[in-house]
Amino acid sequence: MFIKNYEELLRAAENEEDRRAREVILQAIEAALTAVDPKYAVRKNVAIKDNKLVIAGLEFDLTKIRNIYVIGGGKASGAMAEAIEELLGDRISEGVVNVLRGTEKRFKVNRIKLIGASHPIPDEKGLEGVKKMLEIAEKAEEDDLIIVLISGGGSALMPRPADPVTLDEMKKTTDLLLKCGATINEINAVRKHISAFKGGQLARACYPATTVALIISDVVGDPLDTIASGPTAPDTTTFEDAYRVLKFYNIWDKVPESVRNRIEKGLRGEVPETPKPGDKIFERVHNVIIANNRIACEAAEAKAKEMGFNTLILSTHIEGEARHVGTVLAGIAREIYKYNKPLEKPALIIMGGETTVTVTGSGKGGRNQELALSASIRINGLKGVAIASIGTDGIDGITDAAGGLVDSTTVKRGREKGFDVLEYLANNDSYTYLKAVGDVVFTGPTGSNVNDIMFIAVV
Repeated sequence: MFIKNYEELLRAAENEEDRRAREVILQAIEAALTAVDPKYAVRKNVAIKDNKLVIAGLEFDLTKIRNIYVIGGGKASGAMAEAIEELLGDRISEGVVNVLRGTEKRFKVNRIKLIGASHPIPDEKGLEGVKKMLEIAEKAEEDDLIIVLISGGGSALMPRPADPVTLDEMKKTTDLLLKCGATINEINAVRKHISAFKGGQLARACYPATTVALIISDVVGDPLDTIASGPTAPDTTTFEDAYRVLKFYNIWDKVPESVRNRIEKGLRGEVPETPKPGDKIFERVHNVIIANNRIACEAAEAKAKEMGFNTLILSTHIEGEARHVGTVLAGIAREIYKYNKPLEKPALIIMGGETTVTVTGSGKGGRNQELALSASIRINGLKGVAIASIGTDGIDGITDAAGGLVDSTTVKRGREKGFDVLEYLANNDSYTYLKAVGDVVFTGPTGSNVNDIMFIAVV
Protein backbone atom coordinates (compact mmCIF):
# COMPACT_ATOMS: atom_id res chain seq x y z
CA MET A 1 0.00 0.00 0.00
CA PHE A 2 1.34 3.42 -0.97
CA ILE A 3 -0.66 5.59 1.46
CA LYS A 4 0.99 5.33 4.86
CA ASN A 5 -1.81 7.05 6.81
CA TYR A 6 -4.69 5.38 4.97
CA GLU A 7 -6.64 4.41 8.10
CA GLU A 8 -6.09 7.80 9.75
CA LEU A 9 -7.49 9.54 6.68
CA LEU A 10 -10.59 7.37 6.87
CA ARG A 11 -11.00 8.04 10.59
CA ALA A 12 -10.89 11.79 9.97
CA ALA A 13 -14.35 11.55 8.41
CA GLU A 14 -17.07 12.68 10.84
CA ASN A 15 -19.95 10.98 9.04
CA GLU A 16 -20.51 7.87 6.94
CA GLU A 17 -21.03 9.84 3.72
CA ASP A 18 -17.69 11.62 4.01
CA ARG A 19 -16.02 8.32 4.88
CA ARG A 20 -17.32 6.69 1.70
CA ALA A 21 -16.19 9.65 -0.40
CA ARG A 22 -12.75 9.47 1.18
CA GLU A 23 -12.54 5.72 0.67
CA VAL A 24 -13.15 5.81 -3.08
CA ILE A 25 -10.52 8.53 -3.47
CA LEU A 26 -7.96 6.60 -1.43
CA GLN A 27 -8.62 3.40 -3.38
CA ALA A 28 -8.35 5.33 -6.65
CA ILE A 29 -5.01 6.81 -5.58
CA GLU A 30 -3.67 3.35 -4.75
CA ALA A 31 -4.73 2.02 -8.17
CA ALA A 32 -3.24 5.00 -9.99
CA LEU A 33 0.14 4.73 -8.29
CA THR A 34 0.29 0.98 -8.88
CA ALA A 35 -0.35 1.45 -12.62
CA VAL A 36 2.60 3.80 -13.12
CA ASP A 37 5.13 1.81 -11.14
CA PRO A 38 8.43 2.37 -13.01
CA LYS A 39 9.57 -1.25 -12.90
CA TYR A 40 6.26 -2.39 -14.35
CA ALA A 41 6.51 0.23 -17.10
CA VAL A 42 10.05 -0.86 -18.07
CA ARG A 43 9.15 -4.56 -18.11
CA LYS A 44 6.12 -3.85 -20.25
CA ASN A 45 8.19 -2.05 -22.88
CA VAL A 46 11.61 -3.76 -22.85
CA ALA A 47 12.44 -7.41 -23.53
CA ILE A 48 15.12 -9.70 -24.96
CA LYS A 49 13.96 -12.05 -27.73
CA ASP A 50 16.23 -14.26 -29.87
CA ASN A 51 19.35 -12.28 -28.97
CA LYS A 52 17.62 -9.05 -29.85
CA LEU A 53 16.82 -6.20 -27.50
CA VAL A 54 13.24 -5.12 -28.17
CA ILE A 55 12.22 -1.71 -26.87
CA ALA A 56 8.65 -0.63 -27.63
CA GLY A 57 8.78 -2.29 -31.05
CA LEU A 58 12.35 -1.19 -31.87
CA GLU A 59 14.80 -4.08 -32.35
CA PHE A 60 18.54 -4.00 -31.67
CA ASP A 61 20.80 -6.96 -32.54
CA LEU A 62 22.79 -7.62 -29.38
CA THR A 63 25.53 -9.38 -31.36
CA LYS A 64 26.32 -6.11 -33.16
CA ILE A 65 26.37 -3.86 -30.08
CA ARG A 66 29.82 -3.32 -28.60
CA ASN A 67 28.80 -1.59 -25.35
CA ILE A 68 25.52 -0.87 -23.62
CA TYR A 69 25.63 2.18 -21.35
CA VAL A 70 22.84 3.29 -19.00
CA ILE A 71 22.61 6.92 -17.88
CA GLY A 72 19.90 9.34 -16.81
CA GLY A 73 18.06 10.78 -13.86
CA GLY A 74 14.75 11.56 -12.24
CA LYS A 75 12.54 10.60 -9.34
CA ALA A 76 11.52 7.34 -11.02
CA SER A 77 14.87 6.54 -12.58
CA GLY A 78 16.18 4.44 -9.67
CA ALA A 79 13.42 1.87 -10.10
CA MET A 80 13.85 2.08 -13.88
CA ALA A 81 17.58 1.36 -13.46
CA GLU A 82 16.84 -1.66 -11.28
CA ALA A 83 14.43 -3.05 -13.88
CA ILE A 84 16.88 -2.49 -16.77
CA GLU A 85 19.71 -4.16 -14.86
CA GLU A 86 17.49 -7.13 -13.99
CA LEU A 87 16.88 -7.54 -17.71
CA LEU A 88 20.34 -6.82 -19.17
CA GLY A 89 22.64 -7.79 -16.28
CA ASP A 90 26.30 -8.09 -17.32
CA ARG A 91 25.49 -6.84 -20.81
CA ILE A 92 25.64 -3.35 -19.27
CA SER A 93 29.18 -2.02 -19.64
CA GLU A 94 28.75 0.98 -17.35
CA GLY A 95 26.03 3.19 -15.96
CA VAL A 96 25.37 6.31 -13.89
CA VAL A 97 21.88 7.46 -12.87
CA ASN A 98 20.98 10.38 -10.60
CA VAL A 99 18.11 9.71 -8.20
CA LEU A 100 16.42 11.53 -5.36
CA ARG A 101 18.70 11.71 -2.33
CA GLY A 102 17.72 9.16 0.28
CA THR A 103 16.30 6.69 -2.25
CA GLU A 104 19.55 5.43 -3.80
CA LYS A 105 19.86 2.46 -1.43
CA ARG A 106 16.33 1.27 -2.13
CA PHE A 107 17.31 -0.24 -5.47
CA LYS A 108 19.38 -3.36 -6.19
CA VAL A 109 21.94 -2.51 -8.86
CA ASN A 110 25.54 -3.52 -9.45
CA ARG A 111 26.44 -2.36 -12.96
CA ILE A 112 24.73 1.01 -12.65
CA LYS A 113 25.91 3.55 -10.08
CA LEU A 114 23.09 5.49 -8.42
CA ILE A 115 23.93 8.98 -7.16
CA GLY A 116 21.59 10.67 -4.68
CA ALA A 117 21.00 14.31 -5.61
CA SER A 118 18.81 17.20 -4.51
CA HIS A 119 15.37 18.25 -5.77
CA PRO A 120 13.87 20.80 -6.53
CA ILE A 121 17.05 22.85 -6.04
CA PRO A 122 20.08 21.23 -7.75
CA ASP A 123 23.27 20.40 -5.84
CA GLU A 124 26.92 19.33 -6.25
CA LYS A 125 26.11 15.60 -6.19
CA GLY A 126 23.77 16.06 -9.12
CA LEU A 127 26.51 17.92 -10.99
CA GLU A 128 29.00 15.15 -10.18
CA GLY A 129 26.65 12.57 -11.68
CA VAL A 130 26.05 14.57 -14.84
CA LYS A 131 29.79 15.01 -15.41
CA LYS A 132 30.17 11.21 -15.29
CA MET A 133 27.22 10.77 -17.68
CA LEU A 134 28.78 13.15 -20.17
CA GLU A 135 32.10 11.29 -19.92
CA ILE A 136 30.28 8.08 -20.85
CA ALA A 137 28.34 9.78 -23.67
CA GLU A 138 31.42 11.38 -25.19
CA LYS A 139 33.43 8.13 -25.29
CA ALA A 140 30.59 6.11 -26.85
CA GLU A 141 31.08 5.12 -30.48
CA GLU A 142 28.83 4.31 -33.41
CA ASP A 143 28.37 0.64 -32.48
CA ASP A 144 27.44 1.44 -28.89
CA LEU A 145 23.92 1.74 -27.41
CA ILE A 146 23.13 4.32 -24.74
CA ILE A 147 19.91 3.78 -22.77
CA VAL A 148 18.81 6.99 -21.08
CA LEU A 149 16.34 6.74 -18.19
CA ILE A 150 14.38 9.97 -17.90
CA SER A 151 11.64 10.84 -15.45
CA GLY A 152 10.14 13.78 -13.65
CA GLY A 153 12.50 15.76 -11.49
CA GLY A 154 15.31 15.18 -13.95
CA SER A 155 15.78 18.90 -14.56
CA ALA A 156 16.93 19.49 -10.99
CA LEU A 157 18.59 16.10 -10.51
CA MET A 158 20.74 16.48 -13.63
CA PRO A 159 22.31 19.96 -13.42
CA ARG A 160 25.17 21.07 -15.65
CA PRO A 161 25.43 24.87 -15.79
CA ALA A 162 26.74 26.36 -19.02
CA ASP A 163 29.59 28.83 -18.78
CA PRO A 164 29.75 31.34 -17.17
CA VAL A 165 26.87 30.23 -14.89
CA THR A 166 27.85 28.46 -11.65
CA LEU A 167 25.82 25.84 -9.80
CA ASP A 168 24.96 28.33 -7.03
CA GLU A 169 23.73 30.78 -9.65
CA MET A 170 21.69 28.04 -11.30
CA LYS A 171 20.22 27.23 -7.86
CA LYS A 172 19.21 30.85 -7.29
CA THR A 173 17.63 31.05 -10.73
CA THR A 174 15.73 27.80 -10.16
CA ASP A 175 14.46 29.05 -6.80
CA LEU A 176 13.21 32.30 -8.36
CA LEU A 177 11.46 30.40 -11.16
CA LEU A 178 9.75 28.01 -8.74
CA LYS A 179 8.35 30.88 -6.68
CA CYS A 180 7.25 33.25 -9.44
CA GLY A 181 4.26 31.25 -10.71
CA ALA A 182 5.81 30.14 -14.01
CA THR A 183 4.63 26.87 -15.58
CA ILE A 184 6.99 23.90 -15.81
CA ASN A 185 7.33 24.51 -19.56
CA GLU A 186 8.39 28.10 -18.91
CA ILE A 187 10.79 27.08 -16.15
CA ASN A 188 12.41 24.53 -18.40
CA ALA A 189 12.79 27.01 -21.28
CA VAL A 190 15.09 28.99 -19.00
CA ARG A 191 16.83 25.93 -17.54
CA LYS A 192 17.71 24.62 -21.01
CA HIS A 193 19.40 27.84 -22.03
CA ILE A 194 21.64 28.09 -18.97
CA SER A 195 22.57 24.39 -19.18
CA ALA A 196 25.18 22.37 -21.07
CA PHE A 197 23.09 19.17 -20.77
CA LYS A 198 19.42 19.92 -21.26
CA GLY A 199 17.50 20.79 -24.42
CA GLY A 200 18.96 18.04 -26.62
CA GLN A 201 22.53 18.69 -25.55
CA LEU A 202 22.92 15.20 -24.04
CA ALA A 203 21.88 13.77 -27.42
CA ARG A 204 24.58 15.89 -29.03
CA ALA A 205 27.16 14.41 -26.62
CA CYS A 206 25.95 10.83 -27.29
CA TYR A 207 26.25 11.10 -31.08
CA PRO A 208 27.21 8.99 -33.08
CA ALA A 209 26.12 6.22 -30.68
CA THR A 210 22.52 5.01 -30.85
CA THR A 211 20.47 6.53 -28.04
CA VAL A 212 17.19 5.18 -26.69
CA ALA A 213 15.49 7.26 -24.01
CA LEU A 214 12.89 5.53 -21.84
CA ILE A 215 10.71 8.31 -20.50
CA ILE A 216 8.18 8.52 -17.68
CA SER A 217 6.37 11.76 -18.34
CA ASP A 218 5.56 14.26 -15.60
CA VAL A 219 4.62 17.10 -17.95
CA VAL A 220 1.10 17.93 -19.10
CA GLY A 221 0.63 16.70 -22.67
CA ASP A 222 3.92 14.73 -22.69
CA PRO A 223 6.07 17.18 -24.71
CA LEU A 224 9.42 15.44 -25.18
CA ASP A 225 11.39 18.68 -25.11
CA THR A 226 10.01 19.61 -21.69
CA ILE A 227 10.19 16.37 -19.69
CA ALA A 228 13.35 16.75 -17.54
CA SER A 229 14.09 19.69 -19.87
CA GLY A 230 14.45 17.32 -22.84
CA PRO A 231 18.10 16.18 -22.71
CA THR A 232 17.58 13.82 -25.67
CA ALA A 233 14.90 15.74 -27.58
CA PRO A 234 15.05 18.57 -30.11
CA ASP A 235 14.48 21.85 -28.31
CA THR A 236 11.60 23.95 -29.59
CA THR A 237 12.39 26.87 -27.26
CA THR A 238 14.95 29.59 -27.82
CA PHE A 239 17.04 32.15 -25.94
CA GLU A 240 14.26 34.60 -26.85
CA ASP A 241 11.72 32.41 -25.01
CA ALA A 242 13.96 32.22 -21.93
CA TYR A 243 14.34 35.99 -21.95
CA ARG A 244 10.58 36.53 -22.24
CA VAL A 245 9.84 34.21 -19.29
CA LEU A 246 12.23 36.07 -16.99
CA LYS A 247 10.85 39.41 -18.12
CA PHE A 248 7.18 38.38 -17.92
CA TYR A 249 7.49 37.18 -14.32
CA ASN A 250 9.53 40.25 -13.32
CA ILE A 251 12.61 38.31 -12.26
CA TRP A 252 15.01 39.37 -15.03
CA ASP A 253 16.67 41.86 -12.70
CA LYS A 254 16.71 39.33 -9.84
CA VAL A 255 18.52 36.45 -11.54
CA PRO A 256 22.36 36.42 -11.32
CA GLU A 257 24.28 38.60 -13.73
CA SER A 258 25.91 35.53 -15.33
CA VAL A 259 22.47 34.21 -16.31
CA ARG A 260 21.53 37.52 -17.90
CA ASN A 261 24.89 37.63 -19.68
CA ARG A 262 24.50 34.16 -21.16
CA ILE A 263 20.97 34.81 -22.37
CA GLU A 264 21.97 38.17 -23.85
CA LYS A 265 24.87 36.47 -25.69
CA GLY A 266 22.41 33.89 -26.98
CA LEU A 267 20.09 36.63 -28.23
CA ARG A 268 23.04 38.15 -30.10
CA GLY A 269 24.02 34.78 -31.60
CA GLU A 270 27.30 34.64 -29.69
CA VAL A 271 26.33 31.39 -27.94
CA PRO A 272 25.10 28.34 -29.93
CA GLU A 273 21.40 27.54 -29.67
CA THR A 274 20.26 24.18 -28.31
CA PRO A 275 19.85 21.46 -31.00
CA LYS A 276 16.66 21.94 -33.02
CA PRO A 277 14.35 19.58 -34.98
CA GLY A 278 16.08 18.36 -38.13
CA ASP A 279 19.55 18.23 -36.60
CA LYS A 280 21.34 15.05 -37.83
CA ILE A 281 22.12 13.96 -34.25
CA PHE A 282 18.46 13.01 -33.77
CA GLU A 283 18.60 10.45 -36.59
CA ARG A 284 20.18 8.09 -34.05
CA VAL A 285 17.89 8.98 -31.13
CA HIS A 286 14.67 7.20 -30.15
CA ASN A 287 12.49 8.76 -27.43
CA VAL A 288 9.90 6.36 -25.95
CA ILE A 289 7.26 7.33 -23.35
CA ILE A 290 6.57 4.29 -21.15
CA ALA A 291 4.27 5.84 -18.50
CA ASN A 292 2.26 9.03 -18.13
CA ASN A 293 -0.59 10.73 -16.31
CA ARG A 294 -3.31 9.27 -18.53
CA ILE A 295 -2.37 5.72 -17.55
CA ALA A 296 -2.65 6.68 -13.86
CA CYS A 297 -6.06 8.30 -14.35
CA GLU A 298 -7.42 5.33 -16.28
CA ALA A 299 -6.38 2.95 -13.50
CA ALA A 300 -8.07 5.18 -10.91
CA GLU A 301 -11.23 5.23 -13.00
CA ALA A 302 -11.29 1.43 -13.29
CA LYS A 303 -11.04 1.07 -9.50
CA ALA A 304 -13.88 3.55 -8.90
CA LYS A 305 -16.13 1.75 -11.38
CA GLU A 306 -15.37 -1.50 -9.57
CA MET A 307 -16.61 0.19 -6.38
CA GLY A 308 -19.90 1.15 -8.04
CA PHE A 309 -19.18 4.81 -8.81
CA ASN A 310 -20.10 6.74 -11.92
CA THR A 311 -16.84 8.09 -13.31
CA LEU A 312 -15.39 10.69 -15.64
CA ILE A 313 -11.82 11.53 -16.56
CA LEU A 314 -12.45 15.22 -17.08
CA SER A 315 -8.97 16.15 -18.31
CA THR A 316 -5.31 15.24 -17.97
CA HIS A 317 -4.30 18.79 -18.93
CA ILE A 318 -5.25 20.71 -15.77
CA GLU A 319 -3.04 23.75 -15.16
CA GLY A 320 -3.31 27.11 -13.41
CA GLU A 321 -2.90 28.68 -9.98
CA ALA A 322 -3.51 25.92 -7.42
CA ARG A 323 -5.96 27.83 -5.21
CA HIS A 324 -8.02 28.87 -8.23
CA VAL A 325 -8.16 25.31 -9.57
CA GLY A 326 -9.28 24.21 -6.11
CA THR A 327 -12.17 26.67 -6.27
CA VAL A 328 -13.17 25.32 -9.69
CA LEU A 329 -13.09 21.72 -8.46
CA ALA A 330 -15.30 22.68 -5.55
CA GLY A 331 -17.73 24.30 -8.00
CA ILE A 332 -17.96 21.05 -9.96
CA ALA A 333 -18.54 19.15 -6.72
CA ARG A 334 -21.37 21.50 -5.78
CA GLU A 335 -22.99 20.96 -9.18
CA ILE A 336 -22.99 17.20 -8.70
CA TYR A 337 -24.20 17.57 -5.12
CA LYS A 338 -27.16 19.75 -6.11
CA TYR A 339 -28.06 18.71 -9.67
CA ASN A 340 -26.35 15.35 -10.36
CA LYS A 341 -24.48 16.97 -13.26
CA PRO A 342 -22.22 16.16 -15.09
CA LEU A 343 -22.51 12.80 -13.28
CA GLU A 344 -25.13 11.23 -11.08
CA LYS A 345 -24.16 10.36 -7.52
CA PRO A 346 -22.22 8.36 -6.45
CA ALA A 347 -19.65 10.05 -8.63
CA LEU A 348 -15.89 10.26 -8.94
CA ILE A 349 -14.36 12.80 -11.29
CA ILE A 350 -10.68 12.28 -12.05
CA MET A 351 -8.23 14.83 -13.39
CA GLY A 352 -4.53 15.06 -14.04
CA GLY A 353 -2.06 17.84 -14.69
CA GLU A 354 0.10 20.19 -12.69
CA THR A 355 -0.85 23.45 -11.05
CA THR A 356 1.42 26.21 -9.80
CA VAL A 357 1.65 28.36 -6.69
CA THR A 358 2.65 32.00 -6.57
CA VAL A 359 4.32 32.20 -3.18
CA THR A 360 3.49 35.40 -1.28
CA GLY A 361 3.44 34.07 2.29
CA SER A 362 5.96 32.46 4.62
CA GLY A 363 4.13 29.22 5.36
CA LYS A 364 4.85 25.61 4.44
CA GLY A 365 3.00 23.75 1.74
CA GLY A 366 2.83 22.58 -1.87
CA ARG A 367 0.58 22.98 -4.87
CA ASN A 368 -1.54 19.90 -4.12
CA GLN A 369 -2.15 20.84 -0.50
CA GLU A 370 -2.92 24.43 -1.44
CA LEU A 371 -5.43 23.23 -4.04
CA ALA A 372 -7.12 20.97 -1.50
CA LEU A 373 -7.23 23.62 1.22
CA SER A 374 -8.75 26.13 -1.18
CA ALA A 375 -11.38 23.61 -2.26
CA SER A 376 -12.33 22.88 1.36
CA ILE A 377 -13.76 26.39 1.76
CA ARG A 378 -16.39 25.88 -0.96
CA ILE A 379 -17.43 22.36 0.08
CA ASN A 380 -17.79 23.22 3.77
CA GLY A 381 -20.91 21.54 5.15
CA LEU A 382 -21.66 19.49 2.00
CA LYS A 383 -21.95 16.03 3.53
CA GLY A 384 -20.59 13.29 1.28
CA VAL A 385 -18.26 15.53 -0.74
CA ALA A 386 -14.48 15.05 -0.74
CA ILE A 387 -11.72 16.51 -2.90
CA ALA A 388 -8.08 15.44 -3.12
CA SER A 389 -4.95 16.31 -5.03
CA ILE A 390 -1.63 14.48 -4.80
CA GLY A 391 1.72 14.44 -6.51
CA THR A 392 2.37 10.98 -7.90
CA ASP A 393 5.98 11.26 -6.76
CA GLY A 394 4.80 11.44 -3.15
CA ILE A 395 6.44 14.82 -2.61
CA ASP A 396 4.43 18.03 -2.61
CA GLY A 397 6.54 21.18 -2.56
CA ILE A 398 9.12 21.23 0.23
CA THR A 399 7.02 19.04 2.54
CA ASP A 400 7.02 15.34 3.38
CA ALA A 401 3.43 15.01 2.17
CA ALA A 402 2.08 13.84 -1.19
CA GLY A 403 -0.94 16.15 -1.05
CA GLY A 404 -4.22 16.71 0.73
CA LEU A 405 -7.68 15.13 1.08
CA VAL A 406 -10.47 17.39 2.33
CA ASP A 407 -14.18 16.94 2.95
CA SER A 408 -17.27 18.68 4.28
CA THR A 409 -15.81 19.12 7.79
CA THR A 410 -12.22 20.21 7.05
CA VAL A 411 -13.03 23.88 7.74
CA LYS A 412 -15.04 22.98 10.84
CA ARG A 413 -12.26 20.82 12.29
CA GLY A 414 -9.76 23.62 11.72
CA ARG A 415 -12.00 26.19 13.38
CA GLU A 416 -12.29 23.93 16.44
CA LYS A 417 -8.50 24.09 16.75
CA GLY A 418 -8.49 27.87 16.42
CA PHE A 419 -7.35 27.87 12.77
CA ASP A 420 -8.72 30.35 10.25
CA VAL A 421 -8.59 28.63 6.86
CA LEU A 422 -8.39 31.93 4.95
CA GLU A 423 -5.38 33.08 6.96
CA TYR A 424 -3.50 29.82 6.34
CA LEU A 425 -4.34 29.90 2.65
CA ALA A 426 -3.15 33.51 2.35
CA ASN A 427 0.14 32.58 4.04
CA ASN A 428 0.72 29.57 1.73
CA ASP A 429 0.62 27.46 4.90
CA SER A 430 -1.55 24.58 3.69
CA TYR A 431 0.66 21.87 5.21
CA THR A 432 0.37 23.22 8.74
CA TYR A 433 -3.42 23.48 8.51
CA LEU A 434 -4.07 20.13 6.83
CA LYS A 435 -1.68 18.24 9.09
CA ALA A 436 -3.37 19.69 12.18
CA VAL A 437 -6.80 18.43 11.05
CA GLY A 438 -5.56 15.06 9.77
CA ASP A 439 -6.09 15.74 6.06
CA VAL A 440 -2.52 15.41 4.74
CA VAL A 441 -1.82 12.39 2.51
CA PHE A 442 1.50 10.68 3.26
CA THR A 443 3.05 8.17 0.86
CA GLY A 444 6.74 8.96 1.07
CA PRO A 445 8.68 8.94 -2.22
CA THR A 446 6.80 6.59 -4.57
CA GLY A 447 9.64 6.08 -7.00
CA SER A 448 7.42 7.35 -9.82
CA ASN A 449 6.33 10.71 -11.15
CA VAL A 450 3.58 11.36 -13.71
CA ASN A 451 2.31 14.78 -12.63
CA ASP A 452 -0.50 15.26 -10.16
CA ILE A 453 -3.86 13.53 -9.91
CA MET A 454 -7.00 15.20 -8.57
CA PHE A 455 -10.32 13.77 -7.46
CA ILE A 456 -13.85 14.95 -6.74
CA ALA A 457 -16.02 12.40 -4.94
CA VAL A 458 -19.72 12.96 -4.23
CA VAL A 459 -21.86 10.25 -2.66
